[in-house]
Order: sequence, then structure tokens, then C-alpha cells
Amino acid sequence: MKPQNFDFHHPLAFWTGCIAIIGGVLAHLPMFMMGRSTGYQMVGMEMDATMLTGMAMIPFGVLLAAYGLMPRIAGMRKSLHGDSHLQFHVADGVPLNREHWKLVLVLVVALAVDVLKPATLGFVMPGMTHEYEISRERAGVLALVALTGTTVGSVLWGRLADLFGRRSAILLSALMFIGTAICGAMPSFEWNLVMCFLMGASAGGLLPITFTLMAETVPAAHRGWLLVALGGIGTSAGYLLAAGSAALLVPEFSWRALWLLGLPTGLLIVFLGRYIPESPRFLSNAGLADEARAVLARFAGRQPSSTGAAAAAAVIAEEEVPAGGLAQLLRGGHARVTWGLAVCGVAWGLVNFGFLLWLPTNLGSMGMDASAASALLARSALLALPGIALVIWLYHRWSSIKALVLFIGLTAATLLVFFALGLAQVHSALAMVVTTALLLVSSSGVIAMLIPYAAEIYPVHLRGTGSGVIAASSKFGGILGAGFGVAGVFEHFTASALLIALPMAVAALMLVRSGIETRGRRLEDIQAAFAAARKPLP
Repeated sequence: MKPQNFDFHHPLAFWTGCIAIIGGVLAHLPMFMMGRSTGYQMVGMEMDATMLTGMAMIPFGVLLAAYGLMPRIAGMRKSLHGDSHLQFHVADGVPLNREHWKLVLVLVVALAVDVLKPATLGFVMPGMTHEYEISRERAGVLALVALTGTTVGSVLWGRLADLFGRRSAILLSALMFIGTAICGAMPSFEWNLVMCFLMGASAGGLLPITFTLMAETVPAAHRGWLLVALGGIGTSAGYLLAAGSAALLVPEFSWRALWLLGLPTGLLIVFLGRYIPESPRFLSNAGLADEARAVLARFAGRQPSSTGAAAAAAVIAEEEVPAGGLAQLLRGGHARVTWGLAVCGVAWGLVNFGFLLWLPTNLGSMGMDASAASALLARSALLALPGIALVIWLYHRWSSIKALVLFIGLTAATLLVFFALGLAQVHSALAMVVTTALLLVSSSGVIAMLIPYAAEIYPVHLRGTGSGVIAASSKFGGILGAGFGVAGVFEHFTASALLIALPMAVAALMLVRSGIETRGRRLEDIQAAFAAARKPLP
């Protein structure tokens, strides 16, 4: 696939911005290397002129690259706000081909990078706590700041993807991610907090945009299972990359090397950008019909053509629904399903970043020693591994909405089992292993389907925003989980299980009433179903 030049306003500005960002990051390396004799400890060092100049180069480079990426802004703004035009989509009957698999592989890399940064937090904490001589409670603020950044980033980048394009948003997010690699050279904990927020904000945008682009590019017959598999494989790859990098780099270059990894990993996405096409649906919605036809013809296995039989066979034309803003997402025809998914996301965040995080501590308070608790969780995680394959099969072969509701309900039911075990003071290791495994399977299944489902149900002008809002809800649940942990809520094992089970059950009921089946259906048919079944809230 050749580079897609139609979404560059000024290629020279984009590449000059890239060079400025890279140069700004590299300007921090001399001070990093100065700490070689002290184990790369930089605490207390004063920033020199080279470092300060590098810090100034990064935002300048981001702005310049953004200018280079923004495609035909004036014409697109007009088109995105209600012009009548035709939308084109990939012929849904075509089989997966080489171009589809190229895109899948590139998006797996992007998602792995998105997961990599928050996954490294656990490996960074010990070294950072030691170097800055801070308590574990104060170091925990870093995780809270990072989660806040990813929450903001998910919404911000999702909206930018709807305004300026999926590809442009992915590349600009990657460039900001490169710039925040300087977090690894910050001499104070406070600077780390600032950079970690920006790092989370940049990386957080990759998750909703990758799912949005995938949903709009692959044929309907394969869309469901590929979206769920993308999430599972990308997440696993990100955690493996974090663990492997920590094992290889931390002993030699300290914890700071894990932050500096933002430079090569972000550059990898930028260089792979030549294999990332712009979404054909977005191009059509922006009034760029010829470019949309070219992308579609390529993915349909034919040579690009704006006229003739090849183009006609590759695309189908349909009238697009008038565009709207964030208010339409929260108050329009998709409001009920949006609130249902958002409640589910918040509840999942409470499970993952709250209940499960505190589970070893609570098991210890129930009389189980630390090594036994760790072994229990390890066995439970092993039992949960086949669950992802089951999720993919159910989502693809049975029903997307029924599978999602099933796993949400299973998560709520498992939390109620924990509530009953705690209430009855049952200390059986077997009961705890089985229940923990069920919770890991069910909660993993929920998050594996939540964002893919969101990427399928929204219209093209809101798909990035909708996916971003739902991704942000799961991270906001993590922020609440961290806050509840500080407040001591999760020290009450029985009460916390009941507290989280209730909103999870409410989410299941909301989605039973508002969810739409997406399995095997064209995205345009899904919107037609919403139009027929939903009316805007008063």
C-alpha cells in the first residue's frame, strides 16, 4: 500500500514537526547519560539550556505536525456539519485480503503501545519511590494522574478523530506520545506527574481510534471477531512488552528507560503510518468521494478507480445522516445505549482497578497468607485464559449484544457470590479459586466486547467520539476505584462486592432494553435499526 497523501495538508510541515519532536526528546539524553555513574539517578539535577530548549521544541513540533496533518480543514468543517453527500463503504461480501491483514497487524501494534505505558506503571513505581524518597501512597498519585490523563485523552482524541480523520488522530497521538518520553529524564517527582498526565492523554487516544478505524474498514462478516481479537491480542502484547522491557532495561538503565521507550515505540507507529489508510466512511462524510472510492477499491482487491465497473463493484452509495455533536451522543437516539455502556464501563473500572486490586489484601485479612493468596490469583488467571476464545466465539457466532449482556450479568452475579461468601465467612480455598476465576473471565469478557461494540453502534460522524466516551468511562471507573481504595472502601470486602454488583446489574438491564444486534450487519444497517427503534430523549 502506498502512503495516503490526501490527508496531509502540508507534508513538509508534518515531517518538520516530527524532526522537532524527536530532536526535543534527544536533547534530554545528555543529562540522562550524566547519571550513568549513579545508576541513572537524576533527582535534584538542574535542567540545563539544552534540556530546556528540547522541552520548547516538542510543543512547537506537535503544533507544526498537527498543521501538516489537518486535511482541508475549511471544506471538511462544512461537510461535517450537514452537507448532503453520499457515503461509501467496503463491499461487505468481500473476503479478508492482504490489505485487511496489513491494517490488522499495524493496529495491533498501535493498541500494544497504548497498553504498554499504563502497564509499565507497576514496574516504574519501586525505582521511582526509591530515587525520589517518597512514600508508596504519594507514588500512587502517579497512577491516579495517569488514569486521569487517559480518561481525558480518550474523549479528546475520539472527538478529533471525528473532526479531522482517524489516521490523522492516530499519527498525532503517536507524536505526542514520543514527546512525553522525556518523562524519563525529569529530575523531580512533580515534573513526572505533569509528563505522566500528558503521556496518558496521548496514549489514551489510540484505543478508541484503532477500534473505530477497524470497524469502518473490515467487512461486516468479519468485523465482530476481529474487533474482539484485536483487543485481546493487543492488550496481551502490551503487557508482555512492558514486562519484557522491564526485565531487560531496568537492571541496566533504571526505571527511567521504561519512560524513554516512548520514543522508539511512538516512532514505530509513525513509520507504520504508510500502511494506515484513512477511513473510507470518514472520507465520504468529509466530501472526499474520489479518495473514499480509491481506498475502498484497494480493500476490495481491485485497482483504485473513481469511475467504471471496478469502483462500482467496490462501493455502495448511501445517504448519510446529518452530522451532530457530543450533545447528540448523550441526548439523541443513541443516548440510552450510551448511558448503558458508560455505566458498564465505570463498574468495570471499579472491578479491575478496585476490587481485584485489593483482593489479595482482603484474602489476607480473611486468614490466607500472602504466598497462598498470590498462588490463588495465579491459578485463577490461568483458568481464565480460555475465556477470551469463548468471548470471540459468542460475539461472532451467537450475538454481540446478548454476549455482552451475558458477561455483564455474569460479572454482577460473581460479585454477589463474593458478597455471599464474605457474609457467610466462608474461607474455602476452592471456593475462592473458582469465584476469582469466574470474575476474571467475566470482567475480561466485558472489556473485550465493550469498546468493539461501541465502535459498531455509532454513526460515522460520532463513532470516534462515542468509542472515546465509552473507553473513558472504564478509565473513570479506575479513578473512582483508586479514590475508593484511598478512602478504605475496599477494605470492607463484603460491602464493596455488593457496591459494584449493583451498577453492573443496572448496566445489564439498560443494555437489554437499548442494545442493538450488530453481528454480521453492515454499519449502515445498524444505524437504520437505531433510527427505526429509537427516538431522541425529550
